[in-house]
Amino acid sequence: MYRRLRLALASALTLLAALSSAQTIDELAAKVKALPHVKEVKIAGQANNQWLDITFEQPVNHSLPEVVAPGKPKFEQHVFLQHTGFENPVVLGTEGYSANRPVGGELRRMLGTPNLITVEHRYFGRSIPSPCVWEHLTIKNASDDLHEIVRSFKKLYTGKWVSTGASKSGQTALYFKCYYPNDVDAVVAYVAPINLNAEDPRINEWMDKVGDEATRKRIKDFQIALLKREDEVLALLKADPKAYSMGVAKAYEYGVLEFPYAFWQYGSNVRADSIPLPDAPAQALVDAYRRVNAMYYYSDAGIKQFEAFQYQAFTEVGYYNYDISDFKPYLKANPNPTNMDLCPPGTKDKIVYDPKPLAFVYRTLQYEAHNIIFIYGETDAWSATQMHLIGRTNAVKVVVKGAWHNASVRLASPDQQEQIYSALEKWLGMKVVRG
Repeated sequence: MYRRLRLALASALTLLAALSSAQTIDELAAKVKALPHVKEVKIAGQANNQWLDITFEQPVNHSLPEVVAPGKPKFEQHVFLQHTGFENPVVLGTEGYSANRPVGGELRRMLGTPNLITVEHRYFGRSIPSPCVWEHLTIKNASDDLHEIVRSFKKLYTGKWVSTGASKSGQTALYFKCYYPNDVDAVVAYVAPINLNAEDPRINEWMDKVGDEATRKRIKDFQIALLKREDEVLALLKADPKAYSMGVAKAYEYGVLEFPYAFWQYGSNVRADSIPLPDAPAQALVDAYRRVNAMYYYSDAGIKQFEAFQYQAFTEVGYYNYDISDFKPYLKANPNPTNMDLCPPGTKDKIVYDPKPLAFVYRTLQYEAHNIIFIYGETDAWSATQMHLIGRTNAVKVVVKGAWHNASVRLASPDQQEQIYSALEKWLGMKVVRG
């Protein structure tokens, strides 16, 4: 404990020294405002913890040549910067969703006092083009966004750059590395799957083997009980019909099918021994179902929040569908489930999955992409499509025992931690903070 306190104190003192030697936040804002493509800079946060909220102008479609479309459509992408020193390392947070402030995760501690730059993903949060033309939401365009931002900010920040993200944000970091291998010095990607199909069959194969057989059986029996006793459970659930345009019963059945994926992805939310047996009181079924909260994704609010992700999933990034072999007799409101129901309105009938981008990513990660750390959780549903390395790069992969979608360096074994620390020190040419 005392060692951790000493490290925290040293980090705080270093940060204070860096901030005291830097220009004021107003001077920093002026420097950032002068960078290419920066339209607006606002100071955010509190006096002792300030950052910049930056509006960065991007083409909606980077691949459209200016000579073909002069003045081609632009949109405003939001970037968040917390500054410690122009020569300090930069942690680039490659968000997969929306963002509202700079975050650095574990790398903030490991790299001492890095600058933090977090980029909101295109088509999420406040970074949505108008009009919203969905076909320009591609991993190449998103990588081009990051490339333009890095190229601009490197005019100020001359230290080492490390990109990082978890889950979809980790995917974003990996895609960016494949398209622009020299933009950052290292990548730390947490729980980032590499799916190879719109509905990757490896995910359901994994679900048939993950954990132990007794837990898998208990979950399946619980799902069947929820479907058999649907009317009884829905009466107690009291879901608001106004919140579910697809219908409460259909959303409920989707939530039942989604339950095991959410269970294994977020293992802390429900313990296996807390899953009710099929003949438990209906209220016990309701309580366990609510704890995972899978039904939210099928509400109007949930669909709206994740519609851009679903579009990406079914056009390039990949996802899964449900094996309903054991549930088909009991699906009354939702006999033919498909997560394409969650795609943006008007796109479902037009969506065609393009396998080429992820095939390019997979091959690049196996054969060419260096200086990457992959971190996965032992029982995470998304570990089903974890990256498989073949020894052609210097990448490091660790699978954290007992972890799920919360896998981290902190939870890794001492040997795994040392692998990660040593790799970063070698790639960045600097000492990292251990422990």
